[in-house]
Amino acid sequence: MLQGDIALRVRELVRQTCERFEIRILRGVVSKDHVHVLVSAPPNITPSDIMRRVKGRVSQKIFEEFPHVKKRYWGKHFWARGYFCVTSGELTKDMIQEYLEHHFEKDPNDQFDIE
Repeated sequence: MLQGDIALRVRELVRQTCERFEIRILRGVVSKDHVHVLVSAPPNITPSDIMRRVKGRVSQKIFEEFPHVKKRYWGKHFWARGYFCVTSGELTKDMIQEYLEHHFEKDPNDQFDIE
């Protein structure tokens, strides 16, 4: 589902939402069925708050802007219920970069790619 115009819009909405809450995207990728983001967030925002805001806003806007998606996901669930989160203190920055760089073809001009 996350291809073409929808993938581009998802990326833009994630960026806008993060920017609004002063969350800096260090690296990201929109794959065909999931999104990875490595962020630097203020200490007063929990990972669950970040995900609630991002997933909520993105799904709402995608359903508004792409009516055919709403028909396909008639249960109003664009995203899966869960998410995976780990702090970078548990992984080295190099480990995260290596994973993300081998997950897709890199666009050297953008830190938030579409696969």
